[in-house]
Amino acid sequence: MALTIGDGLSDSHTSCALLEISPIFDCMESSLMGNRVDNKKFTWVIKNFSTLQSEKIYSDKFVISGCKWRLLAFPKGDKVKCLSLYLEVADFKSLPSGWRRNVEFTITLVKQFCEKFSLAKVTQHWLDHKVPDWGFKSMIPLTTLHDKDGGFLVNDELKIVAEVDVLEVIGKLDVPGESEEETQPVKKIKQNDDGAVSSDLLKEIPGDLVDVNGFQVLPSQVGFARRIFEKHPETASECRTKNQDLRTSYMNVLISVIKMLFKGPEEHSKDDLSDAEAALAYMTHVGFKLDWLEKQHEEVKERMKKCARVCEIEKQLHDLEHKCKDLKAQLNKEKAEILEATAPDLFFIDVV
Repeated sequence: MALTIGDGLSDSHTSCALLEISPIFDCMESSLMGNRVDNKKFTWVIKNFSTLQSEKIYSDKFVISGCKWRLLAFPKGDKVKCLSLYLEVADFKSLPSGWRRNVEFTITLVKQFCEKFSLAKVTQHWLDHKVPDWGFKSMIPLTTLHDKDGGFLVNDELKIVAEVDVLEVIGKLDVPGESEEETQPVKKIKQNDDGAVSSDLLKEIPGDLVDVNGFQVLPSQVGFARRIFEKHPETASECRTKNQDLRTSYMNVLISVIKMLFKGPEEHSKDDLSDAEAALAYMTHVGFKLDWLEKQHEEVKERMKKCARVCEIEKQLHDLEHKCKDLKAQLNKEKAEILEATAPDLFFIDVV
């Protein structure tokens, strides 16, 4: 997958503060778009892309980390000859004064015949009432996007995936009950004698840390951490440090590596696996026993190799099918020319 880090290619659609969605466009959204939210990922499938007449189109609204978002696309470019894509805070005009959101996000254009070669761009920005959206004015040249052999448009459908990581929120969340209005100081609480944590307590103060086997973790990580120690009790038996901040960091790294390794093979990159390998080596150095996870890492590497080979074969097959189609067309043309050249212009009796 091609990956670009935001480095000045990221932009705000500066006129978006004046945008309004008409009822006509609301109908267009439901009929032309296919949408799916999966954890921190939102998938937007735009149908009949090449026939769209609107200057700009919106995805459905979606919720990630308690915040409502939507994607904004310019199919013919935002004053450039490229597809322009932005992440926008949905309903930003109705939010209370002073709201701000720090977000890091990736927007991926899926290459549908082989997702491994998809185009992804990453950026991070603070959004507020003055800058309610951010993204990529020049996501991909329109000529590349519309190339019939490019793989981005298949059956005139464009697939876009947005992965959103909300780093900080100032002001209320859009979905009630998910967080306090402002960021609260981090507190630490212990499990009950039976190892359980009160669900009411977790709902009341979701930012608190919970002690699991001597590691302070977020309430959302309690079940995950508990399963690690139940299935692999020796995992942290030789962890050397007693510093709780470091132990919390170690557990965050461990959980992140596990989640990454158990994604689908098409979602991995070589950089992912290199980062995971380095993290596992470091965790082993500080005393974690991760043979079971290293085994999973090797299995993922093998699956990735097979996936890469399948993608390569699919690409070769795609190229061969295209070449075969061209050869058939050339063959039919030359046959027609031969028939035309051998057809008699005069009857035999006219010659003899």
